[in-house]
Amino acid sequence: MRPTDVKALRRHLAKLLDWEDAHLNYASILAGWPARLRGARARGAAHTAWQLLEHLRICQRDILDFCRDSDYREMSMAAYWPRTPAPPTPAAWSRSLRAFGRELKAMRRLVASPRTDLFARIPWGDGQTILREALLVADHNAYHLGQLLLLRRLHGAWRP
Repeated sequence: MRPTDVKALRRHLAKLLDWEDAHLNYASILAGWPARLRGARARGAAHTAWQLLEHLRICQRDILDFCRDSDYREMSMAAYWPRTPAPPTPAAWSRSLRAFGRELKAMRRLVASPRTDLFARIPWGDGQTILREALLVADHNAYHLGQLLLLRRLHGAWRP
């Protein structure tokens, strides 16, 4: 690839992680989520808002750790979901939301950095690249953020 193509790819990835073209961004969906509904399950919904937010945060952090840490250890499937349907404390929601935003910025910085080879195999993986992992984050986040938007609508708490 030409250097200008790689620069363009980095810009496209950063934009994809920001959600502004085809999706609402995470802040738009989660801002002002009523505290009384954070642990409430809507009829027909498999998860609560807390479970989805924590799952998003945990998975995104796990992928970021995998990309950056040669001592990375795979988590158990159960570790990707919170143990409770509601935040354990009132502050837990805010902490999770801040951490999600901070780690999303870290992923954007990783793909934007000219020092990051987007196409090189991650040495401790089994064929994954930073490009693949960034696309995985974007795809996974879009899926669950869509679920959160639907959940908010089902609760009657969406105000566009």
